[in-house]
Amino acid sequence: MSTQDSPAAKSMRTPLGRVRSLGASHSGTSDFWLQRVTAIAILLLIVPVIVVVMMLLGRNQAGAAQILGSPLIALIMLLFIIASAWHMKIGMQVVIEDYVHNEKLKLASIMANNFFSVAVALASIYAILKLSSGV
Repeated sequence: MSTQDSPAAKSMRTPLGRVRSLGASHSGTSDFWLQRVTAIAILLLIVPVIVVVMMLLGRNQAGAAQILGSPLIALIMLLFIIASAWHMKIGMQVVIEDYVHNEKLKLASIMANNFFSVAVALASIYAILKLSSGV
């Protein structure tokens, strides 16, 4: 069997790409696994978050601050926000990488996605911290 008949010779990947096992997005499977981990975190946190939201229904700001003033409830809400924003960022980035073919537009879209995800997370975290501190 000659070297041209080997599977490595038929691959369109560069030798460095084969060694690193990275795909076209150059991030390999790390984003894939990170999205699965954040999905599991969201699944574990969704029931307590729904319970907290149901407790908040019909309350004014003082009542919401009282409920969110509990460190455990504030922590659950913060973890849910962080996991959700991260999951949203990764999912949208995969869609952009797969379906936007213009490189400049792809770069601008990924940057906008990152900024939007961070803005949503920071605004939500700020709201939870402000309500939980009672200010």
